[in-house]
Amino acid sequence: MRAPDAGARRAAAERLAGLATPSGALGRLGETAVWVAACQGAVPPRPVERVRLTIFAGDHGVARHGVSAYPPEVTGAMVAVFESGRAGVSALAAAHDVHVRVVDVAVDSPAAGPWKVRRGSGAIHLEDALSPAETARALAVGEAVAREEIAAGADLMVSGDMGIGNTTPAAALVAAGLGLPATEVVGRGTGVDDAGLARKLEVLETALRRAGDRVADPVKTLTALGSADLAASTAYVLTAARAGVPVLLDGLMAVACALTADRIEPGVAAWCAAGHRSTEPAQSLALDKMGLEPLLDLGLRLGEGSGAVAAVPLVRSAVALLRDVALLAEVLPGESGA
Repeated sequence: MRAPDAGARRAAAERLAGLATPSGALGRLGETAVWVAACQGAVPPRPVERVRLTIFAGDHGVARHGVSAYPPEVTGAMVAVFESGRAGVSALAAAHDVHVRVVDVAVDSPAAGPWKVRRGSGAIHLEDALSPAETARALAVGEAVAREEIAAGADLMVSGDMGIGNTTPAAALVAAGLGLPATEVVGRGTGVDDAGLARKLEVLETALRRAGDRVADPVKTLTALGSADLAASTAYVLTAARAGVPVLLDGLMAVACALTADRIEPGVAAWCAAGHRSTEPAQSLALDKMGLEPLLDLGLRLGEGSGAVAAVPLVRSAVALLRDVALLAEVLPGESGA
């Protein structure tokens, strides 16, 4: 895993310091611009024009065990809404010129497709989410989809999610990756009540016990505690990083997958930025581990990639500032710092 270009990072930081703005005035926008420049290996950075969002959809066995406020049937229904362009993230993507693609990896429906690994993933407190062969297939799906998006010219990639119950396996991935108990990572997901939260905690605790020592291996963790859609999303982020394409992360699912990808191949996190802070505690814990500070904190818990897409204008704004603001030396010849 090569790192973003250190020389470009230094040059971008120097350019930022030399802009005709007060020192530090651009705050997180300045930091984001430096990150984009390092990922591109270009100073000033090129405009971020081709943002590609892939929504990985799949069902989860735990959804039938009281961990979600919605029934599993919503997953398939929402896939149809995405395809019609009428979902929440669809509206944001249209507003911000983001290409959206939906990939059915494990929706529990008879619909077949080139990327379908299975119909739903196992209930992780009772059984493994996947077989080892299915995990390998799901990882291959994520890699292949990422390669197609890169070939289409992506200069910023986003992974979205759709799957009722998916915050439970995602929280399990974070607990496994950070060595934390279920009590520290469990959240309300789609908005479960106190009884639902207690059931979710019980499911997580049982799942982590059942997985045992396998949590030390990130791929075995995906098999035991993840799902086909989360495994595909993990490979998507990993493949983007390997190709040197930056990734803007969404909420818990995307961040859990990025954390897992960074466990598979350390260095992935350097190619990632956090679009927004989720209401799920596991997301913040994983972001802290990866050293990422979200651009937005709006109380969002929609999923779908929506928080990251909402942050795309900030990334573009950051690049525009570093590209187009005059240098102080140009405004006041003889001056070199802000």
